[in-house]
Amino acid sequence: MAALLTIGAAAFLLWAFAKGRPQDLPWTPLNLSEPVGMFTGRKLTALTGDFPQCRALLDQAGVRYTALPERRDGGQCGYADAVRFTEGGSRRIDFRPAGLGIACPVAAALAMWEWDVVQPAAQRHFGSRVVAIDHFGSYACRRIYGRDAGSWSEHSTADAVDIAGFRLTDGTRVTVVGDWRGDAAKAAFLREVRDGACTLFATTLSPDYNAAHRDHLHLDQANRGSMGWRACR
Repeated sequence: MAALLTIGAAAFLLWAFAKGRPQDLPWTPLNLSEPVGMFTGRKLTALTGDFPQCRALLDQAGVRYTALPERRDGGQCGYADAVRFTEGGSRRIDFRPAGLGIACPVAAALAMWEWDVVQPAAQRHFGSRVVAIDHFGSYACRRIYGRDAGSWSEHSTADAVDIAGFRLTDGTRVTVVGDWRGDAAKAAFLREVRDGACTLFATTLSPDYNAAHRDHLHLDQANRGSMGWRACR
């Protein structure tokens, strides 16, 4: 069995190389402008701890942003790699409320999510574009679920963002809390963008996970190592 798995993996890597899909190979550099590949999500997560490289990739892809000052709140909370999207450049979707600050690996994944997942899904289901994404924020110095003890949330380092809904060019709004099990087209759109997020973020949690996520998609870039587990619910 092990030999068969090894042969299969080798065959896949040869196929990816022959087809000119470097994003499907684990050792090729990340390029935000390339389509999402087998190892894109892991490469995005690996940007944690390499702020200069993450910023270089945003620059290369034409993403405009402002680097935020380093922040420290006690021994567990804070960030040294946060950015805020600015107008213009290759991105078109605004975030509401404005001024969202996020860790750079989250920003890189959000840019790819817009280009490769959100906008194509909006065109398929509504024949329209998304102009804004509603969110519940990113940075919050707290433990998971706001508990008094236990693991610290990825929000405590701005490595997570909670997505509440989407606004289309015609004024239509799609919300997680109102449409996850509602209108067929809106529900299908939300599941498609959730599934697409799973290819880009280390953790993607939706109302299918638990009641605590009934009104948002939790997206984070938890750094669990190059071969660490990834969550998609």
